[in-house]
Amino acid sequence: MSVIVQFAMFPTDKGISVSQYVSRIIEMIRNEGLNHQLTPMATIVETDNLDEALEVINKAYRLLEPDCSRVYLSANFDIKTGQMGRMEQKVKSVEDKIKKRKEVGF
Repeated sequence: MSVIVQFAMFPTDKGISVSQYVSRIIEMIRNEGLNHQLTPMATIVETDNLDEALEVINKAYRLLEPDCSRVYLSANFDIKTGQMGRMEQKVKSVEDKIKKRKEVGF
């Protein structure tokens, strides 16, 4: 199984810049050794199963909970049976199609 979760989590009570809080979450994901991608608007993580994806979100919240009284969370899940590595496969598929169109003049 492969679960890709895109999520944004940050405190809403800490002013305009929340990067110091988001960095806690990214460091945890990296320490867990999970395949991930940090983007300007969200973080994408691929896990082996739904429980593991939910645990990442739970751990992220627990990092903010002690000193943040209000936390925003938005999450989207893509759950599919089959092999891991879909984050890269999905991007490669799109890039290959763009390349192919350029080669044939579309």
